[in-house]
Amino acid sequence: MDIKDFKAGTFKPQYNYKSFSPSKINIEWIVSNPQVNKLLEEANLKLGELNAFSEIVPDVDLFIRMHIVKEATSSSRIEGTQTNIEVAVLKEKDISNEKKDDWREVQNYINAMNDAISSLQNLPISTRLIKLAHKILLQSVRGKNKMPGEYRTSQNWIGGATISDAVFIPPHFSELPELLSDLENFLNNNSINVPHLIKIGIAHYQFETIHPFLDGNGRAGRLLITLYLVANKILTKPTLYLSDFFEKNRQLYYDNLTVVRTKNDLTQWIKFFLTGVIQTSKNGIDTFQKILQLRTEIEERKIVKMGKRIPLAKKVICYLYKYPIVNPGYLVDEFGISKQTANSMIHDLVKLKILTEITGQKRNRLFVFQDYINLFKG
Repeated sequence: MDIKDFKAGTFKPQYNYKSFSPSKINIEWIVSNPQVNKLLEEANLKLGELNAFSEIVPDVDLFIRMHIVKEATSSSRIEGTQTNIEVAVLKEKDISNEKKDDWREVQNYINAMNDAISSLQNLPISTRLIKLAHKILLQSVRGKNKMPGEYRTSQNWIGGATISDAVFIPPHFSELPELLSDLENFLNNNSINVPHLIKIGIAHYQFETIHPFLDGNGRAGRLLITLYLVANKILTKPTLYLSDFFEKNRQLYYDNLTVVRTKNDLTQWIKFFLTGVIQTSKNGIDTFQKILQLRTEIEERKIVKMGKRIPLAKKVICYLYKYPIVNPGYLVDEFGISKQTANSMIHDLVKLKILTEITGQKRNRLFVFQDYINLFKG
C-alpha cells in the first residue's frame, strides 16, 4: 500500500463512547511522495554518519551513557518531569526530596534502555521485550500501580478529565492481542521491502495509537524506536536521542500523530519523523565532533601538566565522561583512593578549569565537568 492511500481506522461504538480501532500495518508499504523519498535519503545518510562515530571514536562506551541520559531526560520531560541533565547525572543521595520522583523516572528510562539493549542479544523486538522495559519504566514511580509490564485490561483515554471529554480514545482492550501481534509481526517481517526508517516511523505511530498500557505509553513507544534501530544494526550504539526533537516540538509531535487518525495523513507524520531523524543525527554528529575536540584539549594540553599524577587523572577524566558531576567521595568509592588524594585531584582539576564547584558550600560540595555537560544541552 502507498502511504498516501492509508486509512487509519474506524471509530467503534462502545458503551457511551467510541474507541478508535486502527487498521493493521503488517503489509508492504510503498512511498511515492518525492518529498518523503528525499527526506528518507538524507535521514539514512545522516544516521549512517552518526553511527560511524560509534565505530571510530576510541572508548565510545564512555560517552554512550550521556547519550542515553539525554534521551531519557527528554523523553521523561515530554511526560511532565522537570529533571534536567545536571540533576539526572547525580547519585540518589545528592537529590533533594522534591526532585527525587522525577529523577527516578529518568533513571528508570536509562535502566530500561540498557536492559532492553542487553536483552536484544537473546530476544527479538517483541511484546515480551516491550513489557520487560515497561516494567522497569514504572518501577517505584508515578504509574507504579497501573499494571507495570502488563498490557491493559480496561479502557484508557488521552486528554480530558473523563472518557466523555477525552481527546482520543484508543482501541478497546479486547482488540489488543490481535493489534499487538500485527505490530510485532510487522517489526520482524523481513519478507516485505520497507525501508527501516519508514517501518519504525509507522510502528511508533501504531504503538501510540494502540496505547497498550495504562501508563507510560509515550516513553515505551519512544524507547521502541531506539531498540529497533539497534536491533536492525542501523545503529551500533544508542546514539540517537530523538526524544529531544519530539520534546522541543511537543505540540507538533502530538498534532502529527493525531492527523493520521483524523485525516488519514500518514505522509505528514512520516515527514515529521524523518525530519526529526535528520536534525537529531546532525546534532549527534556535532556533539561527537566536539567531544573529540574537548578530549584532545584535556589530554594533550591540560592534564599533561600534572606530572606523576597523570595516570590517575586520566582515569578520573574517563570516569567524568560517564558521571560528569562528582564529589571526592565518588572518587574514593570508584578508585579506592584516600579522601586526601581525591580532594587533591579535584583541586587540581578545578585549577585546570576542567571542574567547577557548583554548590558554594564548605561541605558536601559538588563539582561539575561543565564543558562536557554543555555538549548535551540546548
